[in-house]
Amino acid sequence: MKRKLRTETLINGSPHIAAALANDIKSRYQVDLIEEPNHGLVMVKVRETAQKSLFYLGEVLVTECKVRINGAVGVGIVKGDEPEKAYDLAVIDAAYAAQLEETAAWSAVLQSEIERIETERHAFQVKVLRTKVDFETMDTD
Repeated sequence: MKRKLRTETLINGSPHIAAALANDIKSRYQVDLIEEPNHGLVMVKVRETAQKSLFYLGEVLVTECKVRINGAVGVGIVKGDEPEKAYDLAVIDAAYAAQLEETAAWSAVLQSEIERIETERHAFQVKVLRTKVDFETMDTD
């Protein structure tokens, strides 16, 4: 599983999954804190559709953290003020970077969470589409 998909799943999925995976690693390995969870600002880039040009919409508060496990560095960045989640994401990222044996069993858990998220998004999309107005079929007498 690619890093981007894994991180999106851990951020958008149940917070208990990231905490459980990180606790599994923290209980078995020495986790060295490189950078404590701290706040930062990230510029949000948006594409303007008419001229197809990029511009910066504004800034978003993020919490970021860096850790090291067995010489491998992991980074966790999450939107908002969530130091525990940023730390857990950094631990999980470092575990994958260090190719720890525990990460092999995580694929099934993450795939299951991806499917749950997709089902939830589809259900939401169905609810939204029920409110959509089709102007071509409206009677305009």
